[in-house]
Amino acid sequence: MAHGGWRGRMVRGACGVAGFIGMMVVPAPLSAQTTTAQPTFTKDVARIFQAKCESCHRPDSIAPMSLVTYEETRPWARSVRDRVASRQMPPWHLDKGVGIQHFKNDRSLTDAELNTILTWVSNGAPKGEMTDMPSPVKWPADDVWNFAEQFGGPPDLILKSPPYTQKSSAQDAWYKPVVPTGLTEARWVRAIEIRPSTVKGRKVTHHALARLSQDEKSDDGQPLDADARLQNGLFMEWAVGKQGEIMRENSGKLMLPGSKIVFDIHYSAANEDVTDQIELGIYFYPKGQDPRYRQSLALFSGITGGNRNLDIAPNSMYVGTNFHVMRRAGRVENFQPHMHLRGKAMSIEAILPTGQSQMLSMVSNYSFNWHTNYVYADESAPLLPKGTVLKITSWHDNTAANKMNPDPNQWVGWGDRTVDEMAHAWVNITYMSEEDFNLEVEKRKAATSTTAASERQQRQ
Repeated sequence: MAHGGWRGRMVRGACGVAGFIGMMVVPAPLSAQTTTAQPTFTKDVARIFQAKCESCHRPDSIAPMSLVTYEETRPWARSVRDRVASRQMPPWHLDKGVGIQHFKNDRSLTDAELNTILTWVSNGAPKGEMTDMPSPVKWPADDVWNFAEQFGGPPDLILKSPPYTQKSSAQDAWYKPVVPTGLTEARWVRAIEIRPSTVKGRKVTHHALARLSQDEKSDDGQPLDADARLQNGLFMEWAVGKQGEIMRENSGKLMLPGSKIVFDIHYSAANEDVTDQIELGIYFYPKGQDPRYRQSLALFSGITGGNRNLDIAPNSMYVGTNFHVMRRAGRVENFQPHMHLRGKAMSIEAILPTGQSQMLSMVSNYSFNWHTNYVYADESAPLLPKGTVLKITSWHDNTAANKMNPDPNQWVGWGDRTVDEMAHAWVNITYMSEEDFNLEVEKRKAATSTTAASERQQRQ
């Protein structure tokens, strides 16, 4: 089945718009006759690489090549062109023609940046003058926490899983140690980072979950009801491309005294023995500065009938759909699809109590190598009323056309191994009372009106 035809059917099924057929169009670079200044590496391309590529493509990092200097980059010019033209790199696989397009962590290339790189390669990848080269970026060491500068130091609490050695010839392993938090009082969390402790550890860590285990009861000492249980369970997840998150203003996660972290770590073999451990860094709100809203991380299945019903026939395409009811009003903070080698695409749609449907986001070119977390911008994070149904749709390609497919002749079901399959979305939701929800809706309307007025004024 041709790629264009598949994607056309995919978008029609997700959006209900029969006229949209998503053939991928690679933008052509400007010709020499239509541009007045030809881009060079030192003046133009290096700045783009510093902003969008060097976080991985630098010496001793996780990428296979460095793109810091011209000498390091020039042999890879054609590969760079191919990867950016197809929007495979930087890893941002969200469909730019569907749903919300404003995100806090958007690392995709703008059309102008993309065109600059394509034009540069088309013109022979010239170096340029060294006087135009920007100052090098001072990247933090691997043992420096990403949010340390923002919060004035390392995390307030660092929890580590016991060291684990993954042998070079061993099968996949699932390691689930339990680590006490040591808390003696309740604390509100404003940011979390999670990571393998070494660069080598990233090569053998498929993913790492941290679940928060704590005994919560209602004010009268009774077990929690269904709404309150929404707050328990998943705490943070790490996979390639994701290292942590900062809670939105006035929201957080609550940790209670005596709580524990239950790690769930999936290791797979590399070409050497690797010993590593997972580090969980937690930043607290100052004591007495309690946020108004409590946030919860959920795993929303995209498989019809639930995870165990996943059943993909050989040499076939598979589409699954699942529905999840929001028992309380809330704000959807992010969308992070998770599938394995046959995963092709995933979408999240909101079906409102009125029956109206809103497509929130679609990852139409899913890559198993990058588990990107798409964090909505403050003005775009969906505010959804109680009773909203979140519809997760997943697509799998178990055919020979899928280059990632290890064997299209195999039946494939749900499972933890990489050669098995999954289909779920990691979604953070900040739940609110009806009163607070209505206040947030009014604040959003006011902010939107102010922004629109400012834009009109600028155009005049």
